[in-house]
Amino acid sequence: MKFVLILSLIALFLCSHLSLSFSIDPIEPSNLLPRPLILQYTSSIEEPSDSTLTQLRCDSWRFAVEANNLAPWRVVPTECGPYVRDYVTGLPYKFDLEMVARESLNHARTVEIKGDGMDAWIFDIDETLLSNLPYYTSHGYGLELFNAHEFDIWVEKAIAPAIESSLILYEEVRALGFKIFLLTGRSEGHNNVTIENLKRAGFLHWDKLILRGPNDKGKTATTYKSEKRREIEEEGYRIHGNSGDQWSDLLGYSVSSRSFKLPNPMYFIP
Repeated sequence: MKFVLILSLIALFLCSHLSLSFSIDPIEPSNLLPRPLILQYTSSIEEPSDSTLTQLRCDSWRFAVEANNLAPWRVVPTECGPYVRDYVTGLPYKFDLEMVARESLNHARTVEIKGDGMDAWIFDIDETLLSNLPYYTSHGYGLELFNAHEFDIWVEKAIAPAIESSLILYEEVRALGFKIFLLTGRSEGHNNVTIENLKRAGFLHWDKLILRGPNDKGKTATTYKSEKRREIEEEGYRIHGNSGDQWSDLLGYSVSSRSFKLPNPMYFIP
């Protein structure tokens, strides 16, 4: 009797095991790879209005500008003219400038000043320290092709106002003990009016002002500014910070420990 019971249990186990084994579907090779995760938008999103679409497209365009994904570009797209105007004359531009200044100062405060007078910070001038917004107000906020002759006339007036957050940063960085280098794409012919404008706007006591000389003619801003930064380094300075509104102020070689890009959707300089 016990023997019969044992045989019955063995038979039940084997039947159950075989049933499970043959019930498993074969694994397809395609299932061995993980399925890609693709973002899918809900179909319930309402079709935006034309004005909203323009806003979104211009948001994307400005993001590409600031991320240096769009370079090179010559003028602001026609449909984005009002968008750029509203941005640079409104609170978003002010807040973005203040954010850059705040983060720049946070970095400056972490630098251990050696006390040997060789810790340096570089500032660009136009759209970094001084604002040419009054000029661009009369020239479509970047909708027009850049006119060097007309811009020179504006520069020679020496009335560009300070960017307030940059003036605060400038004074704070200088008070921390950094040597201040002003590295601009302006020509040496504008040396006197540039000094006059800087002082009128409140920028005082910099250590060196560097402008384009005859040997710099025809060079891209990236090349010209890289060469000048290398010269600064060769003099023994340690460049801890560099502030500019163009990527060409910041990229290249002999770059600073940290670079800070100020927003500028009105023009591009290679």
